[in-house]
Amino acid sequence: MHSNDVLIIGAPEVEAALKCREKCVLDAVQKAYETHSRGASSLPHSSFLRFPDSDKDRIICLPAYLGGDYELAGVKWIASMPDNVARGMERASAVMILNDRVTGRPEVFIEGSIISKQRTAASAALASRVLAQGEPEAIGFVGCGPINTAVAQFLTITWPNVNRLLAFDLDPARAEAFGVALLAQRPSADFRVAASLEEVLRECPMVAFGTTAITPYVDDLDACPAGATILHVSLRDLKAGAIISNHNIVDDLDHVNRAATSIHLASEQEGNTDFVHSSLGDILLGNANLPERDDRKVIFSPFGLGVLDLAVADLVQKTLAEDGGGTLIKSFLP
Repeated sequence: MHSNDVLIIGAPEVEAALKCREKCVLDAVQKAYETHSRGASSLPHSSFLRFPDSDKDRIICLPAYLGGDYELAGVKWIASMPDNVARGMERASAVMILNDRVTGRPEVFIEGSIISKQRTAASAALASRVLAQGEPEAIGFVGCGPINTAVAQFLTITWPNVNRLLAFDLDPARAEAFGVALLAQRPSADFRVAASLEEVLRECPMVAFGTTAITPYVDDLDACPAGATILHVSLRDLKAGAIISNHNIVDDLDHVNRAATSIHLASEQEGNTDFVHSSLGDILLGNANLPERDDRKVIFSPFGLGVLDLAVADLVQKTLAEDGGGTLIKSFLP
């Protein structure tokens, strides 16, 4: 007998379920990447709802199915409204729906922005662990909003011995607040607000971009140390030349090569995607080798796959199931 009830899991419960569980989230994200690269998933393109009076506001629909050990189907509906920051609100808000694989009926509604931040951050940290040429002497952050705050949380756990941290933001106050949050996690860290983007690139062999840029503004990565790892989380910071002249790893080429990402603009300029080395999932599975170790930078451009959201939502759901968490809405379905 199938239930007509649905379970609602709000932000406080999501936060509690994921607190201090970065390694579990990293494992879930890695397993999702590997499952996807084996072909045991269904991942339609994201749909972008845009507005005629704004080129920066959008709401994105990410449907996904993750098979293998998961057998999960669901969707994330996530809004990005940059002006929310000036309103004292977070830029992104989201909800996820998980459906029963057999009946298709919605079973769980979960607050999705926390899951989205954590899966994004875990994706970047996992890529850094796989792609970096040894432990970096310093890690830099470009953009000091919630996404890079989460990335920093995961990177400081992935690289526990790295104590030199730099950050740059167009708003120096945001960079200072970012530093306060970082130092709360790692009081012994040597944190500095950089005076310019170039300073971060020049001094850090690992740099995470987490901005709201919609148009590329970085001409090249020549200032970076040889072999630097660039975690291009925000996808639209690097101009085509910077992409084409370096090694490129993606999460899924079909997904990231669209929606005016830097990869997309580079492919339009070149007429091909030969500059993309492989996907992270294929490297994890051993189906592709790491890029040649040379002076070129290694850029990771993750579009953000719905299968990752499903894997982390599954972790939340299973954690709460152990103690009966969530709010059950009786007879929600007819």
